[in-house]
Amino acid sequence: MDLPSCPEWVRHVEQKWTEMRSEETEGFCLLTDIDVIFSHGLSILGPEDLNTFSRISEKYSVKKSPERASEFRKQGNLSFKVKDYTVAALHYSKGVCNADKNTEELSLCYANRSAALFFHGLYRECLQDIQRSLEAGYPSHLQDKLRTRQAACLNQLRKPEKSNMPTTNHQTPPCQKSRNSTTCISHGVSVYFSPEKGRYILATENKPAGEVVLEDEAFCYVLVPSNKLNTEIKKEGKTFDTEDRHCHHCLSQSLSFVPCPNCSYARYCGESCQKDAWERWHQWECPIGADLLAIGVLGHLALRVALKAGLNEVQRVKKNASDFSQEDHVTCSSYKSDSPVKLSLGGHCREDSDHTDCYHGSSYMGIYSLLPHVAQHSPSSRFLLAITMAVLYRRLQGGPPPYMWASCKDEGVSGIWQPEMSMLGATALRHMMQLRCNAQALTAVRVKEESGMAVQSSSEIRIATAIFPVLSLLNHSCSPNTSISFTAGFQNDPLSQFGCSEGHIDHPESSHCGVTVTVRASKHLTAGQEILHCYGPHCSRMEVKKRQRHLLEQYFFHCNCQACLIDLSEGSQNAKENATPGLKCVKCEKPLQSRMDGYMCSLPSCGHQITSADVQNRLQGLQCLLDEAFHLMERDRLDKALKILKSATSQANSILTETHPLQGELADATARVYATTGEWSLAASHLKRSIVAVQAQFGEDSIELGRQLFKLAQLHFNAGDCGAALSVIPRAHRLLSLHCGPHSEELQELHEMERCLQGLL
Repeated sequence: MDLPSCPEWVRHVEQKWTEMRSEETEGFCLLTDIDVIFSHGLSILGPEDLNTFSRISEKYSVKKSPERASEFRKQGNLSFKVKDYTVAALHYSKGVCNADKNTEELSLCYANRSAALFFHGLYRECLQDIQRSLEAGYPSHLQDKLRTRQAACLNQLRKPEKSNMPTTNHQTPPCQKSRNSTTCISHGVSVYFSPEKGRYILATENKPAGEVVLEDEAFCYVLVPSNKLNTEIKKEGKTFDTEDRHCHHCLSQSLSFVPCPNCSYARYCGESCQKDAWERWHQWECPIGADLLAIGVLGHLALRVALKAGLNEVQRVKKNASDFSQEDHVTCSSYKSDSPVKLSLGGHCREDSDHTDCYHGSSYMGIYSLLPHVAQHSPSSRFLLAITMAVLYRRLQGGPPPYMWASCKDEGVSGIWQPEMSMLGATALRHMMQLRCNAQALTAVRVKEESGMAVQSSSEIRIATAIFPVLSLLNHSCSPNTSISFTAGFQNDPLSQFGCSEGHIDHPESSHCGVTVTVRASKHLTAGQEILHCYGPHCSRMEVKKRQRHLLEQYFFHCNCQACLIDLSEGSQNAKENATPGLKCVKCEKPLQSRMDGYMCSLPSCGHQITSADVQNRLQGLQCLLDEAFHLMERDRLDKALKILKSATSQANSILTETHPLQGELADATARVYATTGEWSLAASHLKRSIVAVQAQFGEDSIELGRQLFKLAQLHFNAGDCGAALSVIPRAHRLLSLHCGPHSEELQELHEMERCLQGLL
C-alpha cells in the first residue's frame, strides 16, 4: 500500500532525494526517531516543494461550482423522467453539494430531490428537503407544488407503518469491554504477549464456528474517495462512487445528503453528522481538502488520528514511554522466559516499556502502541513520508490551530501555532508509518443496480479505510479461522450494516456514531488455538509465492502459516493439484500435469503435451469472450451475449475441468442472462455449474459459496420450485450467518423467502 498515492508528488520527492548530497542522505539514513525525522523534513522543506504541492492539489476539485450543480440537476431530471428515482436522487445530491449556499440553484436541487424521495417512499426525508428548499430561497411562483407534495407526505405518514424488521436471536457474547466503547473480547478469548510473536489473541476455550469472538470499534476512519482528477461530468452511465452514496462521517448510506457549506466534497446523512464532523475535524480538514485528496486516504487517516488524539493525550502517552523506534521491536529483558504472558485490559506496563507489550483496549494508547516499523521502511520511503507530512503540516498552519492541539501555556493567545504543536505533524507521521501494516479496509458487497438484471452481478468494494486498536493485534494466516463483518453508522440503528438500506433513518442526538468490526470464528476453535485473520493474500485466491512476496513487501514478514507450509511442501498432493488447477487433456480429458516447459497428460498411454504459452493464450481468449459478453449484457443485448457465452463455454469444456474458476464465471454469466429473460430453470441449472467451481476454489464453508447459494435460492423461488428453494435456503443461511452480521440484506431476504414458501405448503 503506497504512501502517498499521488504519483506526481512521489516523483517530485524522489527527485529531491536523488539531488541531495551523499552526506545528507547518509545523515538522514541514520535517523530512526520519528520526532527527529519529522523535524528534519520540516527543516529542509523549501518554497519549491510547497509550490509543487499546491500546483498538484489544485487539480483536485473540491470547490463549489454552480455550473456543475446545474448540470447534475439536469442529469437528475433525465433519470427522473424514466422513473429511475435512485439515480435521480444521487444526481440531485451531487448538485446540492456543488451549489453555493442560499442560492436558487441549491433550492432547485433540494426541491427536485424531494420529488425523487417521495416516489421512493422516503416521506420524512422528502419533508426535510422541502424545508431545505424553502430555506434556500425556492422561487415563490413554484412553491404551490412543494406545498402539495408536503401535504401528500404528511398524509402518507399518518398511515400506520408496517415493520419488516426481522427478529434475531443474535446476542453479543459476555465480554471484557472497554469503557465508552463498543470494543469487547468475549469470554474464553485473551490477549497474550511473547518475545517472539509480540501481542496476539488466543482462544482459551473451545469456540464453535459462527460464534463472535471479538468486536472492536475503529479509532478513526476515512471514506475512500474516487479519482477526483476526473472532474468531467460523465454523460453516459450511472456510476456513483462511495463518496456519493455514504455519509462522510458515519458512513451510513443515504439518498438525501446535506453538504458541507464550504466545499463540494464532504456530504452527510443529516445535520447532526454535519455538525459533529465539523466540530471534530472537518473545520480543519475542509481548507486543505484538495491537499488531503492529493496525498491519499492513508495520509488523511493519519492526520485525523492525530487530530482526534490531541496534544494532551499524545504528551501523556509519550511521557512514560521510551522511544524504542531505533530498534523497532519489543525489548523483553525484564521477561524471565520466552513463555507467553497473558495480558489484562488496562494492566500496568513495565517501567521501561514502549507499551507494545501491554493491552490497551480501544484507547488511543492502543493505537499509539502499534509498531511503526521505522527500520523496515527504506530511507527513501521515510524521506517521502517525512516531506509529505511536513508539507501537510505547513498547509494546516494556514488556518488556526485545532483546539485539541491548542497550547495551554499561553491561554491569552488564541489562534497562534506554538512550537510544541509541531508534535501534531510528528504524531501524524508515526501513524502514517503504522498504517502501512495496520490499515484495515472496510468493505461491502455492492450489487450493480444499473444492470437491470434479475440475477445481478456483485462485487466487494472498499467503502473506507480504518484503524482498529484490537483487531490490529490479530496475526495473519493465508487460511484464517475467522471472518469479519463491519457495521457503520449510528449504533442504535439495526440496519446500519453496509449494504442494507439506501434510506436514511434520522439519528437521535444520544446515539453513538462509529464503525464496528465483528470477528466470528469461521472454523471450530479449540482451547489454546491462536485466532488468525487474513491480511489480504488468501490461499484460495493467490499462489503461495505471490502471497509471501506481497506480505514481505507490505507487512515486513515472511509468512510461515500452515497454508503456506502445505503449499510449499515438496511432493505433497496439494502442491501437485495447485500446479495445474482445472486443466484437462483435449484428447482424453484426463488431468494435465505440469512440466518445465508446459503440461503433459497424466494418462501415460495418451502422452499429449501442450505448451504453457498455448494454455495461456487459450485462457486469455476465453477471458476476452467473457468480457465481451459482460459488455453486451450491460447494454441489454442479451441474444448476442448468450451466443458468445455458449461459444466460450464450448471452448472451455475442451480444456478446463468443471472446477476451473473460469468455468464458474462463464456459468454464472449464462445464468444471469437466462434469469433476465425469465427462464428460471435454465438459469438455475447453469448457476449450479458455477457453484461447483466456486466450492472447489473457495471451500465448502466460504462466503463466496454462501452468496452463490443465495442466488440459487432466488432462482428457485422465482421459478416457483418450493422444494428446491427450501432445500437450498438452509445451506445459504448457514454460510451467510457464519460470515455476515444478523442484519445482512441477504439473510433478511432469505427469511422472507422461507416464510413465503412455507406458507404455500
